[in-house]
Amino acid sequence: MSPRADAVRNRARILEAASRVFAAQGASASTEQVAAEAGVAIGTIFRHFPTKPDLLMALMKDSLEQLTRRMADPDTDLFSFFTELVHEAAAKRAVIELLPGMAVDEPIRRFQSDVAALLTRAQQAGLVRTQIRPDEVMALLIGACQGALHGGWDDDLQARTLEIIFAGLRQP
Repeated sequence: MSPRADAVRNRARILEAASRVFAAQGASASTEQVAAEAGVAIGTIFRHFPTKPDLLMALMKDSLEQLTRRMADPDTDLFSFFTELVHEAAAKRAVIELLPGMAVDEPIRRFQSDVAALLTRAQQAGLVRTQIRPDEVMALLIGACQGALHGGWDDDLQARTLEIIFAGLRQP
């Protein structure tokens, strides 16, 4: 039996609201704030997500699924994906703050596999040096996203940082 349409809509509203609330206030934001932002009762949140970590895990999984869909698009290239991910890192900081304590091995493995596929496409197109490996791209992504989490990371600094990273990845 599939979930009721209103339950599906409520879950989506809760995740959208949680994304905004946690982005603005970090992981310390309360589920009551999420409920108010989503326009639902706190009990509705707890029916979908029994604990705050459950809600944050669902947000992380939803984010990874969205990233996976973008990477599967044949028009998505490594450089534009890298840029989008770094740009979004600060907005996803609440989830990123809690990742070390969460069981995310399988979603992260899928994400790494998708990044490797993007890298392979870029290498086959002659855009990225062939000696670059997926683990190196992941290290660069993580480092750039961590930089985006800290204050002072404005659009100009982001653009300059990505320009340096991309110069190192591109074919000479």
